[in-house]
Amino acid sequence: MRIFLVRHGESLGNISESAYRQFGDHNVPLTEWGYQQALAAGRSIASYLAALPRAAPKATIWHSPYLRTRQTKDAIIEASPSDAIGDVHEDYLLREQDFGLFTEIYDRAEQRRKFPEEFEKWARLRNNSGKFYARPPDGESRADVAQRVRLFLQTVMHDIGSGNDTAIIVGHGVTNRAFEMNFLHQSVEWFERSDNPGNADVTLIEGSHAQGYRSMLLHTADDREPTEATEMRGAHGSELTIAPKTRD
Repeated sequence: MRIFLVRHGESLGNISESAYRQFGDHNVPLTEWGYQQALAAGRSIASYLAALPRAAPKATIWHSPYLRTRQTKDAIIEASPSDAIGDVHEDYLLREQDFGLFTEIYDRAEQRRKFPEEFEKWARLRNNSGKFYARPPDGESRADVAQRVRLFLQTVMHDIGSGNDTAIIVGHGVTNRAFEMNFLHQSVEWFERSDNPGNADVTLIEGSHAQGYRSMLLHTADDREPTEATEMRGAHGSELTIAPKTRD
């Protein structure tokens, strides 16, 4: 069994936090560079599977419903041989962590200024209970994310039990880390010590129930050079992805 965990490529939100306000977190698109990163991630997976001593079965893709993960999934399919990908499924359990009142506000000073009482309560929870358990106001803790990812893991294992033993999971930094934690039975301390994967990095979990499983960083994406052409910093995709966010 092998599972490839892929974080989405570089998005507009990775360049500027204002993108979250403009589009809404769920609708932030990849940059053109991010799409190129995702293509490279897809090629790395295809190369790994092609080098196996026996032909691998078609891979099942699972992805978050957020736009940047859907676009990353599209790039992986584009970079793969036509017969390499089987079923493709969207699963809302793979969505990004919900930061509640702090959604679209990633600057701590601005969080404190806009929601001083809630920020102080959250800070106390972080100090008393630890970052893993502390919920942002009206949002999810990392423990909450890990719990829903464990539910998703049950779906993946059921699919693998049906013979689909190669999976590609396209998610976000925290959700992918929570999946690895759950699958490999890692501790909370491991989670807190580890870092989110980089944009379009690929982590491979491989092994069997009898022999055990291991994880490795299969592919590290190239970062965009500061001198990269301006167009690579623009939004990738259709007119819909670059339209300003409207409010009801």
